[in-house]
Amino acid sequence: MRIRSFQGLRPSTEAVANVVSLPYDVVSTEEARELAAGKPESMLHVVRAEIDFPEGQNPYADEVYAKAVENFKKLQESGALVRESEPCVFLYRQQMGEHIQTGVVAVSHVDDYDAGKIKRHERTRVAKENDRTRLTKEMGGNAGPVFLTYRDDSRIHSLVDGFCREEPLYDLTAPDGIRHTVWRIPGGTEFVEAFKSVDSFYIADGHHRAASAARVARESRDSNPNHTGEEDYNWFLTVLFPATELKILAYNRLVLDKNGLSDEEIIEKISKVAEVRPNAEDIPAESREIRFYLGGTWYGIRLEPEDGADPVSSLDVSLLQDRILAPIFGIGDPRTDDRIEFVGGIRGTEFLEKKVDDGSAGIAFSLYPVLIEQLMDIADADAVMPPKSTWFEPKLRSGFAVHTFEA
Repeated sequence: MRIRSFQGLRPSTEAVANVVSLPYDVVSTEEARELAAGKPESMLHVVRAEIDFPEGQNPYADEVYAKAVENFKKLQESGALVRESEPCVFLYRQQMGEHIQTGVVAVSHVDDYDAGKIKRHERTRVAKENDRTRLTKEMGGNAGPVFLTYRDDSRIHSLVDGFCREEPLYDLTAPDGIRHTVWRIPGGTEFVEAFKSVDSFYIADGHHRAASAARVARESRDSNPNHTGEEDYNWFLTVLFPATELKILAYNRLVLDKNGLSDEEIIEKISKVAEVRPNAEDIPAESREIRFYLGGTWYGIRLEPEDGADPVSSLDVSLLQDRILAPIFGIGDPRTDDRIEFVGGIRGTEFLEKKVDDGSAGIAFSLYPVLIEQLMDIADADAVMPPKSTWFEPKLRSGFAVHTFEA
């Protein structure tokens, strides 16, 4: 696979703690506004620029993109973001509790994305892809990286291990307790060579960022009569993690009403699908086990795929959708149905209980996480997962490095 070092922007050591932020797509406008309060250097003012307008602002309005570009320029003018003196790659380590993962920050080529060598497992939504495409093009840069993974490679592991013994560029612990450590590697030729032996990358998180980068590249090529293929717009910001280091949490479900059914009727209908066990643990211990919360009680069921089922229909989220959510609750298309909400496992089952107990939802489902091998199998088959199947933690921060280009 192709990667390249890049001469991008990064925070000054004095400003880094204020600059880096959660990615745009894991916080609402209200949450972003609260996180960025009193922090004018936060990248949230770039990736969620609607927070600089009164409540109710359309996030896709012209003035929001103009504000994002203005804020991005201010970060450079103030010295909060500085230009690298030479092309570099970086190592980015995250620690959440006992879990540690270390990735290589570099740029990847959009042709590998278009050719399917950077493999996808989700469809993108038009509105979100249009939004990130416009922001990427107008700011002339990738504000946040695409989270990629690859099958472990011993040569790359040895390189990472060696460089991580040196003094880091940044080492900080965010307010949420996650530690972020970054090492700067000028040139990075060792990594460029090592990744040539990797057959493919897999998008773990950031499908919209990858799709928008590819669109910007295509549009830039079309408008450049002297296009060579080496321009910076052909590359986009990525962080590459070995698959065995990743942590996937469950992506749980809330159905906002009971589809006109009583609790007793719901249990009766589910009992026809699988044996229902009351007073179950709230978190499944293994795949195929599913928990649901109704009327103040957790129940357990087990759903098995049919013999010869394909990798997608064998997923727990697919079994739940096909056998319970659609036939019992009338959730036909979870991508568009506003009666279902998806809750990342980082919020815990207490969040699910609260939503049901206070009447915000009718029933909650707690799932076992998708395995990284399942994700790769589905991507290798050029198939698509159901929406909101995987929740990766910890989340990559935006702002540790920014790849820029002229569109």
